[in-house]
Amino acid sequence: MELVNLLAEAYADSHTSPDEGLLQEIADQTNASHPHAHMLSGHVQGRLLSFLSRLLQPRTILEIGTFTGYSALCLAEGLHAEGQLHTIEIRESDALQAQENFHKSNAGKQVTLHTGNALEIIPALPFSWDLVFIDADKTAYIDYYEMVVPRLSEKGMIIADNVLFHGQVLEPEIKGKNAKAIHAFNAHVAADNRTEQVLLTVRDGLMLIKKK
Repeated sequence: MELVNLLAEAYADSHTSPDEGLLQEIADQTNASHPHAHMLSGHVQGRLLSFLSRLLQPRTILEIGTFTGYSALCLAEGLHAEGQLHTIEIRESDALQAQENFHKSNAGKQVTLHTGNALEIIPALPFSWDLVFIDADKTAYIDYYEMVVPRLSEKGMIIADNVLFHGQVLEPEIKGKNAKAIHAFNAHVAADNRTEQVLLTVRDGLMLIKKK
């Protein structure tokens, strides 16, 4: 399903500040050689992640789902000079590629990559979070959310990706475990009186969430 008019997407892309240097290199490399390149955050989404991070100036960022490192480096653009970003990737091949990309970045010293199951890794990280980006296993979104909400800082924000899931959540009958899981996540957040949220129709849908 076409979620946003293609002409509007192209117009937004051409009027959004460009990726530069390493970010463009990562995007080009991923799109050219990765069999699941569609999982990469797009240019406009990447600039939005950077924009929000620079507004928040977080000291602690948690990313759940690293892929090849593009989104982590977008988020790191707003990281406080003494801040740290922890990112989690379950696929070893993607983690290796991401780590290579982090080594090339000036922000790489502030990025810690964890390889493994986020449900096991998150509880072991002893931080409160200023910014959390959820972009991993869709069936675990509610679990990730419940793990991080109690540990959000006063100014903390969660950004959840793929909350429109290719438009499948808009169908009269939602099919497929991932689409059903995302619909359940969206409903779960909407019903949570601890938080408030706004769902944006950027790319495949982003939900911004913060404590009330």
